[in-house]
Amino acid sequence: MQRIAVGLTAGIVVGVLLGWWLGSNATVRSVVEPYLSFLRALPPLGYIGLLIVWFGIGDQSKVILLFLAAFPTVAVATLLGVTGVRQDWIRAATSLGASRVQVFRTVLLPAALPEIISGSRVAAGLCWSAIVAAEMNDGIPGIGGLAYISGTQLDTSLTIACIIVIGVAALIVDKLLLAVEARYSPWRTKQ
Repeated sequence: MQRIAVGLTAGIVVGVLLGWWLGSNATVRSVVEPYLSFLRALPPLGYIGLLIVWFGIGDQSKVILLFLAAFPTVAVATLLGVTGVRQDWIRAATSLGASRVQVFRTVLLPAALPEIISGSRVAAGLCWSAIVAAEMNDGIPGIGGLAYISGTQLDTSLTIACIIVIGVAALIVDKLLLAVEARYSPWRTKQ
C-alpha cells in the first residue's frame, strides 16, 4: 500500500499539473501532447527491466514504475477536463466580476474535477496491474511475487489469500477516490 500510495500520488500530482498546463496553453499542448500520447501508449511493464538496472530491485524502481503507469493517464484526463470546460461559464463568471482566482476556484476546478478523478481511478487500476505483474514476472518481492511463488509451489490457499488481499486493497483505493468525488463533485454521483 505504501508503494502504491507514493507512486500513485506522485503520478496524480504531476499528471494534474501537466494536464492543467497543457489544457491552459494551446501552444505548449501542440508540442508536448504527442510525447504524452507516446508515453501513455507504452505498457508500464516495458520499463521494468530498465528501471531495475537503473534503480535496483528495491522500492525505488517500483515507485517509479507506478508513477509511469499513473501520470500519463491522469495528465490526459486533466487535459480533457480543462479543455472541456464551457467557455460561456468562464465568460459569465468574468462578466459578473470574478477574479482569475475565483474563476479557477468556482468554475474551472469544479468543472474539470470529475474528469481528473475518473483519470485517477483508471490510473489506480493501472498501478495495481503494473506492480503485481512486475512482481510476478521479475521475482521482485511483494504480494504479486508471493502470489506467483505460492502458485508455482501449488499452495492454493496462499495464492487465493494474495488475490483477495490485492483485490481488497484495490477496492479500498477506489472507494477513497469515489469518496473524494462524492465530496467535491456531488452532482456527478447523484443518480
